Amino acid sequence: MNSKISDLAGPGISTYEAVKEVLPKDYAALQTPLRRMEALYEVKEFIEKGLARALNLQMVQVPLIVSKDSGVNDYLDRDGSRTPVEFPAGLGLEKRIEAQVVQAATKWKRMALAQFQCEVGQGINTDMRAIRKDYFLDHDHSSYVDQWDWEKRIIEKDRTLDYLKETVRRIWAVIRDAGRMAREKFPELNTAKYPDFPEELKFIHAEEILEMFPELPRKERETELLKKYPAVFIIGIGALLEDGYPHEMRAADYDDWITPTISKNGKQYYGLNGDILVYNPVTGRRHELSSMGIRVTKDSLNKQLELSGQMDFLSLPYHQAILNDEIPLSIGGGIGQARTYMYLLRTAHLGEVTVSVWPEELKKICAEKNIYVLE
Repeated sequence: MNSKISDLAGPGISTYEAVKEVLPKDYAALQTPLRRMEALYEVKEFIEKGLARALNLQMVQVPLIVSKDSGVNDYLDRDGSRTPVEFPAGLGLEKRIEAQVVQAATKWKRMALAQFQCEVGQGINTDMRAIRKDYFLDHDHSSYVDQWDWEKRIIEKDRTLDYLKETVRRIWAVIRDAGRMAREKFPELNTAKYPDFPEELKFIHAEEILEMFPELPRKERETELLKKYPAVFIIGIGALLEDGYPHEMRAADYDDWITPTISKNGKQYYGLNGDILVYNPVTGRRHELSSMGIRVTKDSLNKQLELSGQMDFLSLPYHQAILNDEIPLSIGGGIGQARTYMYLLRTAHLGEVTVSVWPEELKKICAEKNIYVLE
């Protein structure tokens, strides 16, 4: 594995004292828990129908468990530090199935395009549920994850930055309009304390953000950027930047982060992927809504696995399917449902819009700040 990549290994370290500083000091929920659930399901329906229209997607069933041998599970990063929940399945079998709870449906979706016989320009969306046991549990990370995991079939000519940007714009319009719909239907969400949702996204490459804030760590760079542009799409997450480090780790076998895309000021920028981030006026910091990208080809898969020291993955069925052109080219992503509800309904904690397990220390901090999580 590249030494610069291995230097970033691990899920990161945080403390609940730091979380205490992030949570707002003068918070008052705009809705009761039951009223918030009513608004949440209005938003959910609006977004699912909106994505279907904007991207030509059909809602389909999605697995909660997959076999370990399939190679379909998502490992979230490149260093293997975030491992899935595993268990034997199939009572009475001579050799029980080694099963895993999904961490995301990223790879499964691409294979599913063929299973559902999607045509070019047509795709699928899912109401995905997952468990990510190796997260630090704070105000916007939970071990229980819900996402709109979507995937769309494309052809070679669509593998461009312009196609990616147009797709991002369509997604953002759906999310923005869902927030405005909620404000119309639920008047209590209208408050001068928080601004309207931004009309447009700012597109910016990770390399440009590094140039703007060379002395700041990644998340602090993003927060500073979002103070200027309250909704952004950061392009090129995964490739090494000018300082020798990636903006953030990305798995090597789904998004294409190695393809050259932008030449600027004599420099070559890479990546056909990125993240939608917004400024959260409740917490006063960065808030990630979606990670997405144009998926790897057989060539970019080989390059990215080599850089990540994971060439052994090529023997797995999913990777063999890419190498043998058995699954279509695609673009796809995951939109965090609870993260989106948290942003649109102006809550301070993920636990106000989703039910999960939370440390007693965190619940105590939240209660001191007038934040009450669902259990």
